[in-house]
Amino acid sequence: MAAIIVPAVSGGSPNELVLRAATAAYLGRYRGQTRLHSESDLRVFLHWCTDQELDPLSAVRVDIERYIRWLQDVRHYQPSTVSRRLSVVVGFYRVCVIDQILPHSPADYVRRPPVPAESPTLGLGHLQFEALITTARLSANPNDFALIALLGLLGLRIFETCGASISDLGEEHGHHVLRVRGKGGKVVLVPLPPAVARAIERAVEDRTDGPILRNILGTRMDRHAATRRLKHLAATAGVRMPRMHPHMLRHTFVTTMLDAGVSLRDVQIAARHADPRTTMRYDRARNNLDRHPNYILAAYMASGT
Repeated sequence: MAAIIVPAVSGGSPNELVLRAATAAYLGRYRGQTRLHSESDLRVFLHWCTDQELDPLSAVRVDIERYIRWLQDVRHYQPSTVSRRLSVVVGFYRVCVIDQILPHSPADYVRRPPVPAESPTLGLGHLQFEALITTARLSANPNDFALIALLGLLGLRIFETCGASISDLGEEHGHHVLRVRGKGGKVVLVPLPPAVARAIERAVEDRTDGPILRNILGTRMDRHAATRRLKHLAATAGVRMPRMHPHMLRHTFVTTMLDAGVSLRDVQIAARHADPRTTMRYDRARNNLDRHPNYILAAYMASGT
């Protein structure tokens, strides 16, 4: 992994070395995709400091609040993204205090932006999901069916989907399983329903190693290629969404399970959500639309409309 870029700070090389040591100490607490995402979020903050000609180790509370306002007003990030990026900054300064680089954290009393109780992402409806699956199954590209199955029928995250390899396939107690490397490098065995197993077999063909999903060049499919394939399949299936992206299928995985009568606790386990409130955020957005009073009013006034 490339060394994280730190801003040039006043005072010369010693300050830069201290800052590099501080970032390394913070990122050293994480691994896998969590480390990559934390590094990405911290990099945004450090670049912002560079643009402001601010030494991150000399920042005060008002500087952190200005950073939050920049994320909101200039970058126009969703509240959940702002909160996540702030949490990385808070964690970074907490490590600086623990390691006695700073006497106190400038982020201690910064107010976090409120995050809505419901997820802003909406999943596909049942008929839309069926249409997408059918289109992927009939596609001439053998990767399409496997892509939709891994995202929508297993509920994998996009990095888990693209990172899956043939060597991760196996059998446990009579079940076909896929070894999935999730957040924080956690490894879980996910059982493969027959439809998903068939989709994977079609993508793998006669290969014995390498990635399950490949791009048009025959190399591992990345998240960008996967998003392009998903948008193409959605357009072909007649699924019209404002912004089609892979996480919609993970959302669909959760809401479809709840529609099928699976308990919230079992859905939480299947989605590998550490906190049940995360699962509830998906469900609340669906219910707010399904039970919206607009439908009641329109039905009540049906005779005159």
